[in-house]
Amino acid sequence: MKIANEWKEYKILDMADGQKLEKWGNVILSRPDPQIIWKEKTFPNKWKEINGEYHRSKTGGGSWEFKKKMPNQWQIHYKNLTFNIKPMGFKHTGLFPEQAVNWDWMINKIKNEKKNREIKVLNLFAYTGGATVACLSAGASVCHVDSSKGMTTWAKENVISSGLEKRPVRYIIDDVVKFVNREIRRGNKYDAIIMDPPSYGRGAKGEVWQFEDNIYDLVNLCTNVL
Repeated sequence: MKIANEWKEYKILDMADGQKLEKWGNVILSRPDPQIIWKEKTFPNKWKEINGEYHRSKTGGGSWEFKKKMPNQWQIHYKNLTFNIKPMGFKHTGLFPEQAVNWDWMINKIKNEKKNREIKVLNLFAYTGGATVACLSAGASVCHVDSSKGMTTWAKENVISSGLEKRPVRYIIDDVVKFVNREIRRGNKYDAIIMDPPSYGRGAKGEVWQFEDNIYDLVNLCTNVL
């Protein structure tokens, strides 16, 4: 396992009793994590500095409790990449910081492989575009596919904030399986395919995605555009 240890503006401050205490720039958030099974806090005083805490509901979902004044949205940076952060439903902030090691790998791979042509990347289940921003920064062109209009808008904001809006990028709001099938019919090919599918989700028109039922067929399908 590779550790994302090159962050300057994100840090895990402590973990205890099913909660993870994180610092996102100047904002400190407490979010649930079921893997944290121990009870004792290592740094109890740090928990007094919380800006916002997410509480799970016994009936499903949950809500944020804001304990100190904080912005509705703010930015953090990873090397030369800029991301817009905001607390949203189901505990998320719009970014998975552990993915930074994957961004570094993608950037190095693209830069090392790029000769006299542009590397084409297909990013499926692209969310708020962490991988899209990374690949664009390395000089690739990216086709960004996600079924959520809101997440795609957020991805555009991240691309603009990183100063990459003039790079070649397509934003597609669609079910990924339907889109890949269309690309096969069009004869389009990509040098690299990224996918970070959820365990469960719905497409733009209500299509159901179940990881254990659909992942094999999707990977097999993607070989036709790789």
